[in-house]
Amino acid sequence: MESTDYVQFFDGGIEPTLAALGGKGASLVTMTAAGMPVPPGFVVTTAQFDAFMAESGITRRVHALLAGLDPEDVAQVDTVSARIRADIESCPVPAEARAQTVTAYAALQSRFDAPVPVAVRSSATAEDLPEASFAGQQDTYLWLEGFDAVGEHIRKCWASLYTSRAITYRLKNNIPNEGLSMAVVVQKMVNAKSSGVAMTLDPANGDRSKITIEASYGVGEMVVSGQVTPDNIVLDKVTLALVAEHLGDKQAELVPDPGARRLVEREVDAERRARRCLTDAQLAAVAMLAKRAEKHYRCPQDVEWALDADLPEGENLLLLQARPETVHSAKPKTAPQPVVSTTAAGGPAASGFSWGSIKLTA
Repeated sequence: MESTDYVQFFDGGIEPTLAALGGKGASLVTMTAAGMPVPPGFVVTTAQFDAFMAESGITRRVHALLAGLDPEDVAQVDTVSARIRADIESCPVPAEARAQTVTAYAALQSRFDAPVPVAVRSSATAEDLPEASFAGQQDTYLWLEGFDAVGEHIRKCWASLYTSRAITYRLKNNIPNEGLSMAVVVQKMVNAKSSGVAMTLDPANGDRSKITIEASYGVGEMVVSGQVTPDNIVLDKVTLALVAEHLGDKQAELVPDPGARRLVEREVDAERRARRCLTDAQLAAVAMLAKRAEKHYRCPQDVEWALDADLPEGENLLLLQARPETVHSAKPKTAPQPVVSTTAAGGPAASGFSWGSIKLTA
């Protein structure tokens, strides 16, 4: 199936735009075009969300509900959020838009010998931007099978644009609701045996000569949400030599339960917890993948990756998402201060930067 106004495939050959695909969707299309190992999928574009919101009359109702809303009134924000989300999840999607999404889902499934589960991930137009980092404020749904489930969770992603947390965030940061939109990524689910994040700098101090990798067993949501303590490894970016490592507890993992058709949390046994979840070769491969993303985007990257248990070793490292690192990279390039002599100033020389801390986000 070809890409349309309402649906754009990762490999559809159309120039990605933030306005149409959101941060996550545009990144996946860009990485696919660059030849990076991205699981296949498509993006339900912002045009479909906009058509749904306009034709159902929800846009008008949203503006009325949000007008004059006090972000400090938690109870009122919760009430408004619940009303908007229920509206979005219950109103019918325009027939043409729904038909195109059904066809796209069937086309994605036709690429495989048997039906595969998918992940449905929100991709807001304000997401992952350095000036308004929305990471972790919209939803991701994993291991979905069949279009009924996929269609339902596309609408849940749309609705997640109006969680209490997201509404409050926008109000407090003066982000207008006019023009706000949401794309949704539908992507083959990765059967992750290990996964995590890699940053092309050291988040402790912003050192761009290092690569920092956090890794744990199973699907990566438990790492990015902070539910497990992962392995933490720092490598030299040029030589890939080990600089430092700390083995995390890795006490649990999210793994698929084929019978229940869902992800389940499973305890990790003591032997696996006590060893690093990546081999030296896998560690090097993750670092090289992160370096490729940095080279392509020309700025430090925060990369989500996974090793797929269904693929052969050497071909199973997949890039799930890459976004600009937004804490150290966004700091102004402060010019070094001139050295001041202790005689003239009555104190030691002053120079250099003061780095802040970083929080890894989903």
